[in-house]
Amino acid sequence: MPPRPRMTKIPSVLSEEEIKRLFDVTTNLKHRVLLKTAYSAGLRLSEVIRLRPEHIESDPSRMMIRVEQSKGRKDRYTVLSRTLLSELREYWHRYQPREWLFPGRGGNYHIGPTTVHQIFVRAKKKAGIIRGRGLHVLRHSFATHMLYHGTDLYTLKQLLGHTSIKTTTIYLHLLPERYSRLTSPLDHIFAHVEGES
Repeated sequence: MPPRPRMTKIPSVLSEEEIKRLFDVTTNLKHRVLLKTAYSAGLRLSEVIRLRPEHIESDPSRMMIRVEQSKGRKDRYTVLSRTLLSELREYWHRYQPREWLFPGRGGNYHIGPTTVHQIFVRAKKKAGIIRGRGLHVLRHSFATHMLYHGTDLYTLKQLLGHTSIKTTTIYLHLLPERYSRLTSPLDHIFAHVEGES
């Protein structure tokens, strides 16, 4: 019997309006900056908690976040948002993080994944958002919004740290509005023929 084809589960994604609402209700600066960092750079939970201050490369010619030893033990760069950078500066000024960008209690180790999950769930509830069970929904939302705003698949693959482009193509299924902008070649043919008559 041939193997059954693997079903591809389309991930949950928040709208840009829901993302904004999530940040607006998060009044704790550290929590808001953490959530904004995860979304704005498309980071996994394990990646955002292991960021160090030196991973933020804010030179105007670069504006990148370095992600070290992510999934598959690979290093990569992803985008640093200018909006995030101004809030990161405020955060640095107030908290002065040393070893970890988001330290846990006591400051000797990074913030824990359970704590981050609780921060996200509380913010989501406060914002009245139902979709997305974990922080990973911010990564899915980043990828979908990047594609919607014109980022090509190959660049998105690099930013997300995917090994295969096939993994990145799942986000194409989350953009039904892209089909509404397409026209059939039949329409082009008849528009051309009618234009000549």
